[in-house]
Amino acid sequence: MPDLDTLPPLRDVIRTHNLRADKKFGQNFLLDGNLTDKIVRQAGDVSGVNVIEIGPGPGGLTRSLLKSEAQSVTAIEFDPRVIPVLEKLKESAGERFNFIQGDAMEVDYTEIVSTPRAIVANLPYNVATPLLIGWLAQIYKDSGAYQSMTLMFQKEVAQRITAQVGDKHYGRLAVLSQWLCDAKRAFDVPASAFTPPPKVTSSIVHFVPKQLSESEPTFEAVEKVTAAAFCQRRKMLRSSVKEYK
Repeated sequence: MPDLDTLPPLRDVIRTHNLRADKKFGQNFLLDGNLTDKIVRQAGDVSGVNVIEIGPGPGGLTRSLLKSEAQSVTAIEFDPRVIPVLEKLKESAGERFNFIQGDAMEVDYTEIVSTPRAIVANLPYNVATPLLIGWLAQIYKDSGAYQSMTLMFQKEVAQRITAQVGDKHYGRLAVLSQWLCDAKRAFDVPASAFTPPPKVTSSIVHFVPKQLSESEPTFEAVEKVTAAAFCQRRKMLRSSVKEYK
């Protein structure tokens, strides 16, 4: 286990490195250790699992992940201001912790760590949905790509992911997510838990990939049909998808 007790408090880290959350990075820092520990517990048994985190910021969730029984923790961070923070964290955590400076939208997550792997992340709001779609596409190709994904979204997005048929939030994200995974909205995170507080409530969603049959349609086909079906909710479904008949 890393000697995390020697690390300075997260608020001191933010002050020392002048890490004001930047909207262009979709940043809202989560500093409550009890809450980040709760997120890690929601991920389930990560013993021996290689965990990937997106946008670690000052490292609150990262510290909780490193306290778990995960085999390794790999963080992907776009903001160059955060790299010195991650370097300090690696000094304490040792070989179990690695980080990559890069664009989370351009990383092939199946290449950076071996299986079993899981994703646990407080996702930047501005790229959360396209990241999820990319991971679902990987799960379609290989249900073993990720043991699980435990992800934070804006509450509205989480509702769209976990909505059931007939719910006003039901749409493309629900169809894709629930086709490929068991997706459960675990708990909400109030805006006051973040620094600075966003204008919205957030939610944790836990995904466990399903085993698909060989007769499943292609991911691209389902994506196109759902995009057409739900792009104009007032339009009759028949006219929305007629070109796919």
